[in-house]
Amino acid sequence: MKILIAHNSYGRYSGEEAVVDRTAAMFRSMGHEVVLYQKTTEGLRDTLWGKVRGFAAGLYSPQGVRTMRDVMRRERPDVVNIHNLYPFISPAALFECRKAGVPVVMTVHNFRLVCPTGLFMRNGQPCELCLQRGNEWGCVRYNCEHSAMKSLGYAARNAVARWTGAYCRCVTHYVCITDFQRRKLTEAGFDGQRMTVIPNSVDAPQRLTATEGSYVAYLGRLSYEKGCDMLIEVARRHPGIAFRLAGAQRDSSNMTLPPNVTMEGYLTGDDLQRFIDGSRFVVMPSRCYEGFPMAILEGAQHGKATIGPDHGGFTEIIGRGDEAMGRLFRPGDIGDLERQVLTLWNDRRLCDTLGLRAYEKLKSKYSTETVARQWNSLLQLLARNS
Repeated sequence: MKILIAHNSYGRYSGEEAVVDRTAAMFRSMGHEVVLYQKTTEGLRDTLWGKVRGFAAGLYSPQGVRTMRDVMRRERPDVVNIHNLYPFISPAALFECRKAGVPVVMTVHNFRLVCPTGLFMRNGQPCELCLQRGNEWGCVRYNCEHSAMKSLGYAARNAVARWTGAYCRCVTHYVCITDFQRRKLTEAGFDGQRMTVIPNSVDAPQRLTATEGSYVAYLGRLSYEKGCDMLIEVARRHPGIAFRLAGAQRDSSNMTLPPNVTMEGYLTGDDLQRFIDGSRFVVMPSRCYEGFPMAILEGAQHGKATIGPDHGGFTEIIGRGDEAMGRLFRPGDIGDLERQVLTLWNDRRLCDTLGLRAYEKLKSKYSTETVARQWNSLLQLLARNS
C-alpha cells in the first residue's frame, strides 16, 4: 500500500515531529511505501512578512492546494495520512484528496480541531470555551496567543475550516491518541463512528535493566503551560533532593533557580537515554491537558514511573489503582504535586513497583509493535472501503 503523509512542521523539532517521523518509519516497517508531502514554518515568525504570509496561508494556501493536487496525481496513493496542515498546506488541500477519491486518515495530535491554540488552555488553566460555544472567537476576545494578530489568525483559520467543512467532509477517519481526545471531538460534533483511538508509541526494550536513579527528572519544553515553575518551587522546598530539567526553553524567565536544580538543555539520542536512565522517576506537572506526552513512554522504556496531573490524557495513560504506572496530582496544586514527589522519592519499593508496571504497560499497550497492528487493521479497512 502507498501512503502519503502530509505535515507542516513547526520549525523547531517537537514531540509532534518525532511522532510523524516514527509513523513514517512504522509504516515502512510494515511493508508500505511512504511518500512525504512536507512544509515547514521555520523562520516564519522572524519577519513581519513571514507572519503575514502565515496568516493568509492558514486561511487558504493556493500553493498548498496546488501541490497536494500534483502529488495526488503523480503518486496515486492508496491512503493519505494528514498531521498538521497549518499554515502552508491548509485544510483546503483536503478537498483535492476528496476529488481524487482517496481516503484520508487524520492523526489528531492536539485539540486544534476545536481550540484555535490546540491547548484548551487560558491563563494557565484548562479552557474549553470554544468547544462550549461552538465557535473560535473566544481566542480573539481573550487574546489566547498573547498577540492580537496571532490570536485573530488562529481563530480565523479555524473558523474557515469549520465553515467550509474541510475536516468534516474530507477526512474519512480520525485517529485520536487518547479516549479523552475522542470524547472532546465527539462533544464538538465530529462523527464518533469515524474515530479510532490509537495511542502514540515507542520501541519497547526486550528486557528491563532497572537503575536506582539519583534525581527527579523533567523532560519536555520549558514553558509556563508545562508547569516547570511548579516543579522548581517543589525543588526549592526540598534542597536535599536533586532535580534535573531537560528541554528547550521557550519562555523568557528571570526565575532564580535553587542550587539543587540543574538545567540540562535540549537532549537527544544517547544523552537523553542516559538522562532518563539516571533518574529515579519522571515528573510532568503540565497545566494544560496536552495531547499524548511522549515523556511518559520514554520514561517507561527505562522502567521509570511518571507523576502527572489528573486531567486530560494523563489520567488514562498513567492510570489509577492496580493499573497505575505512576502517580496523579490535582492539576495546578503545588502542595499535592509536592506530596506525590515526596511519596515516590521516599518509598523506593513503590517507586520500583510503578516503574516495572510502566515498562509492562508499555510492552502491552504502547509498543511500536502493538500500535503497528492497530494501524495496519485501520489502513486495510480504509483501503477496502475506498
